Amino acid sequence: MALTLRSSISFINQKETKILKTSDDVPAILSFAKVKPSFRLRVKNSMQEARPARDNSFNSEARRNEKWEKVHAPSVAHSHSDSKRVPVYVMLPLDTVTMGGSLNKPRAMNASLMALKSAGVEGVMVDAWWGLVEKDGPLKYNWEPYVELVQMVQMHGLKLQVVMSFHQCGGNVGDTCSIPLPPWVQEEISKNPDLVYTDRSGRRNPEYISLGCDSVPILRGRTPLQVYADYMRSFRDRFGDYLGSVIVEIQVGMGPCGELRYPSYPETNGTWRFPGIGEFQCYDKYMKASLAAAAEAIGKKEWGGGGPHDSGQYNQFPEDTGFFRREGTWNTEYGRFFLEWYSGKLLEHGEKILVSAKGIFDTSGVKLSGKVAGIHWHYRARSHAAELTAGYYNTRNNDGYMPIARMLAKHGVVFNFTCMEMKDREQPDFANCSPEGLVSQVKMATKTARAELAGENALERYDADAYAQVLSTSKSESGNGLAAFTYLRMNKRLFEGDNWRHLVDFVRSMSEGGRRERLPASDSHGSDLYVGHIKSTREKHTQEAVLV
Repeated sequence: MALTLRSSISFINQKETKILKTSDDVPAILSFAKVKPSFRLRVKNSMQEARPARDNSFNSEARRNEKWEKVHAPSVAHSHSDSKRVPVYVMLPLDTVTMGGSLNKPRAMNASLMALKSAGVEGVMVDAWWGLVEKDGPLKYNWEPYVELVQMVQMHGLKLQVVMSFHQCGGNVGDTCSIPLPPWVQEEISKNPDLVYTDRSGRRNPEYISLGCDSVPILRGRTPLQVYADYMRSFRDRFGDYLGSVIVEIQVGMGPCGELRYPSYPETNGTWRFPGIGEFQCYDKYMKASLAAAAEAIGKKEWGGGGPHDSGQYNQFPEDTGFFRREGTWNTEYGRFFLEWYSGKLLEHGEKILVSAKGIFDTSGVKLSGKVAGIHWHYRARSHAAELTAGYYNTRNNDGYMPIARMLAKHGVVFNFTCMEMKDREQPDFANCSPEGLVSQVKMATKTARAELAGENALERYDADAYAQVLSTSKSESGNGLAAFTYLRMNKRLFEGDNWRHLVDFVRSMSEGGRRERLPASDSHGSDLYVGHIKSTREKHTQEAVLV
C-alpha cells in the first residue's frame, strides 16, 4: 500500500526521510512535495494549536504540475454557526491504546492526524475503554495514553469525540481486537454470572453488565451506575483543561458496542448470523425479578415467568416463529405488555446514565451524545423482529424511536444513528431490509422530538456511492438533517489512492451542506492539499517518508 500526499505545506524537513509506523504493520509511503509553502505555520508549543497565516504568494509550481489533483481542503476555518455545514470526524482504530496502557504507534498516529487535518476533517473519535483505564482495580484509573492522544490532536488543530466505552471490544461486526471488561469486574461476574445478559437457553454474554442490576451494589460495594459515574467524573477531572475546546463531545456508552440496546445478535462463536431475528436478553435473575414484578403489578402474574416461549432462536426468520410472524403474539395484549416492559427497561437504563453524565459534564462545554443501533433487517416485516429483540419497540403499529428521541431531547443529548451509508437496493431481498426507511423514520422522530441528529456509517465503505448516500441523508428535506457525521474508520485502506480522494471530496461536500455532489477536475483557489495517485512516474519530485 502506498500513500502519496503532495502538500503545499512543508511539514517534514526536506532533507530527511522519516521512518514511521502505521496503524497496521503494512508498508506505506507518505510523499511531500518540495514546493514553496502557500502559507506558514506559527507553532507556539506542542500544547497549542498550529495557526495558519496566509501568504500572498500562490504555489505556482504545484499549479503547473498537471499530474497533481486539487483535493480542496477547506482553507476557511469551520464555523458551527453555518447551519448547513456538517462537520466530519473520523473514528480512530479500536486499539489506539494498547492493552499495555500506551498509545499505539504514536508516530504513525501523528502522520495520520496531519493528513486528516489537511483534508479538512473536523476531528477524530476514540474509545476510552473501561477495560483499559480501570483495569488495575476499582477507582484506579490510567488516563495517560489518552492524555498523549489529546495533546497530539490539539497540536494538529483537530477536535476530539470521546466514547465512554463501558462494553467489551470483541465479538461484534468490525471488532478487530479484544478488550474485555476490567479483570476485577470479570472476577465478580465469575462469582455471580447473573451480572451479565442471558438468553433463554442460559447463554451468558460478557459484553456489558446487565441493566437489571443497575442499582444493585454488585461491583465491590458500588452499583454499575455508580461505577460509570465515577469513571466519567475521573475523566472530567483529568481532562478539564481540554473540555469544550479540544474535547467537544462525550458519547456515553449504554450497552454493547456502546449502543443503547440489548446484545440480541452476538456474533461470538457463530451464535448469530445476518439476518437472524436474534433473541431476547432477559433471563438473568435481576431481569426476571423485574419482569415478575411488572406482571404482578397489573394482575397478570402468569406473564412474569420469563420472556415469550414462542420467539424462536437467533438465526430464524419472523415467519418461523409464533411470536414474530405476521399475526403473531407480538400484537396481542401479552405481547404488548412484554415489549413495553423490555423496551421501557432499556430506555430507563439509558436515561439514568445520561442524567448522571449530564450532571458531571454540565458546565464543561462538551456535547453529550448517545448511540442507537441501525437494525435494518426485517424492517419491512410487520413485527420488525430484529429491532424488538434489541429493545426497540418498533412495529407496524408502534414507533419505537420516538420515545428514545424524546428522552435524548429532554436532556439535550445528541441522537447518534448508524447505517447512514446504506441503500435498500444493496441489501438481499430475503432479509426484508430497509435501511433507507429506517433512517427516514429516525430523521422524522428526531425532528418531531427536537433532538439533534448525528450519523455514522455502519460498515467500512470507501466507494463514492456510499459517500453520496450519506450526503443525501445528511440533508433536512425529509426530517432532521445531520449535525455531524463520524466516519468509520481510520486504517491503511482509507489512505489509498481513490479511497483518499473520495474521503476528501466527501468532507468538502459536507462542509458545503451537501450541495456539491462531485468536485471539479481542477480549481484555482481554496486548495491547501494535493493528493497524487500512486504511480511511480508521479513520485519524481517528492521527498518520501516511509511508514513501515
